[in-house]
Amino acid sequence: MLNGPLDDIVLAVKDIIAGMETDLRYVPKYGGEVLALDPKDDSKFVGGIFIYKDHVSLEFSNGASFEDPKGQLEGKGKFRRHLKFAAVRDVQDKDVRRFLEQAFAG
Repeated sequence: MLNGPLDDIVLAVKDIIAGMETDLRYVPKYGGEVLALDPKDDSKFVGGIFIYKDHVSLEFSNGASFEDPKGQLEGKGKFRRHLKFAAVRDVQDKDVRRFLEQAFAG
C-alpha cells in the first residue's frame, strides 16, 4: 500500500490506531486497506486508508453519523465521510483519534 512520500502520512494514522485498544486488522481491499474490527469477518469494516496521487484519505463507512463540531469530515454521501491528509501535519491537526473512536464504537 505504501507509495513514496505519502508513506509517513499512512504511518502517522496507523500509529494513532496502534495506540488505541482494538483488535483491528488491515485488510487489502478497494486499492487500499480497510479497517476490519471483527476478527472472523473481513466483510465488516468501519472504514479504510487509501492513497491517492496527492493525499491520503481516511474513510469512515458511517461517518455521516459522527459528531464533527469543527466540520473536518468531507463528503456528501448518505453514509460515508472522510478526512484528507496532504502532509503528516494534517494528521496532527485533525481529530483523527476522536473520529476513529466513533468508528470503533459502531
